[in-house]
Amino acid sequence: MNAAAWSKDEVVEADREYVIHSWSKQGGLNSRAIAGAQGSWFWDYDGNKFLDFQSQLVNSNLGHQHPKLVAAIQEQAGKLCYIGPNFAEESRARLAQKLAEITPGDLKMSFFTTGGAAANENALRLARHVTGRSKVVARYRSYHGATAGAISVTGDPRRWQAEPGISGVVRMLDPYSYRYPDRGEGSAVYEGGPHLEEILQYEDPYSVAAVILEPVTGTNGLIYPGENYLRSIREVCDKYGIILIFDEVMAGFGRTGELFACNHWGVVPDILITAKGLNSGYVPLGAMTVSAKISDWLQNNKFWGGLTYAGHPLACASALASLQIMEEEDIVANSKRQGERLGAGLAELAKRHESIGDIRGRGLFYGLELVRNRETREPLVPFNAVGEAAAPMQRIVKAGMQKGLYLSANFNVMRLTPPLVIKDDEIDFALEVLDDVLTLADEEVTP
Repeated sequence: MNAAAWSKDEVVEADREYVIHSWSKQGGLNSRAIAGAQGSWFWDYDGNKFLDFQSQLVNSNLGHQHPKLVAAIQEQAGKLCYIGPNFAEESRARLAQKLAEITPGDLKMSFFTTGGAAANENALRLARHVTGRSKVVARYRSYHGATAGAISVTGDPRRWQAEPGISGVVRMLDPYSYRYPDRGEGSAVYEGGPHLEEILQYEDPYSVAAVILEPVTGTNGLIYPGENYLRSIREVCDKYGIILIFDEVMAGFGRTGELFACNHWGVVPDILITAKGLNSGYVPLGAMTVSAKISDWLQNNKFWGGLTYAGHPLACASALASLQIMEEEDIVANSKRQGERLGAGLAELAKRHESIGDIRGRGLFYGLELVRNRETREPLVPFNAVGEAAAPMQRIVKAGMQKGLYLSANFNVMRLTPPLVIKDDEIDFALEVLDDVLTLADEEVTP
C-alpha cells in the first residue's frame, strides 16, 4: 500500500531538515518543491510551470517521463531488478554490445558505473595500470566529478577544498580564445599538441599515463576547440604512448548535434567516458568504454575496479531503451536542427543586447558569455564570483525562473542546454524570455 502523498510544506520541511544539497551551505536553503514533469517542462505544487532549459544537470536529454523509457524500466523491474556484476545478464550484455557498435573507432568493451565521476575514476586507475605510469594531464577549465580522483583532475574551484587530492596531476591551459586572445588560432595552446608537448618535456612524457579532457568544455564555459586541436592532442599522445581519455559525460549522445562530440573532428580516444545522456538520467548510470587494444590487455591482466551496482539491470535496460528512442525519433537530427534555430535566435539577441559578448555552441550545447564591455571583454561577474559579486548573474537566472524558464549560469557564462526533444515553439518561448531578462545584464554594461 502506498503512503499518503505529502503536501508541499511537508516536502519542503523534511528536505530542509534532513537532505544535504550539493555544493551549498545548508542553512537558509529554501528549495522549490517539484510536483511533476513531462517532456521539456516541470512544475511545482502551486502549478507554476518551467521550461527546463538546462535539462536539469544536462542529463534529461529525452525530457521528463518519456513513456517508452518509463515502460522499459517497468518491464525490467518485473523481470529482474538486480543481479550482481559477477554474473552475465541480458540488459548489460546487450548495452555493452550496442555501445561497441555506436561509439567511434575501435572502442569495444565497457565497464558500467553509477555515473560519470565513477567512470572517470576507473578510467584514471585503468590508464595507470595499463601504462605502468603515474601522472595525468588535465585542463584547468574542466569538471570530471566529485570523487577523489575525479575531483583531483577537475580544474574548476570546486577542487580546492578537496586538495591535495591524488598525486601526479599536471594541468594544461584551455583553448579559451575569447577570454584570452593570445590563445587564439596559431598559438600553442589553441593548437593543443604543441602546448601539451611543452608540458610533457618538463614532466617526462614517459611518466604520464593519461591525458583527460572534455572534447567540448561543459560547465566551465562551453568552450569549443579549434579544428585541429583534438587531432593534435591525439598525435602527441600516440607519440609517447599516453592514453587519451575523452570525458563526454555532458557532450555525448547527441548534445552537440553529433552522437558524440569527438565525431565533429574525427578523433577517437583510447577511453570514452559517458553518463547523463546515456539514459537521460532516469536511473544512475555511467560507462567507461575502452579501445580494442585495452580490451586485449584486459584479457590477460586483472581489472582492479568494481562496484556493487556496476551494470545495474534497471539502469542498463533504461539505456537500451534510450538509445532505441534516439534512433526511432531521430533525436540527434532534432538536436542539430533546434540548435540552428537557437543559434540564429541568439545572434538576433546579440544585436539588441550589448551585454552579450560571445555565443558558442553546436546542437543544443550553447554558452552565452555576458560582459560589461564588448571591447574590453570584462566579464559581467568575475571568475569564481560569490556573494554580491555574483548578484548580476543570479538576478538574471531568478528573473528567468519567474517567467517560466529554468536557466543556469557558471560565473559569467549562461549554459543553454534544453532537452534534445525540444520543439520549435519552446525554443521561441525561451528566446522571448531571454530577450526580456537580458535587459538586466544590459544595465551593468559600462562605456
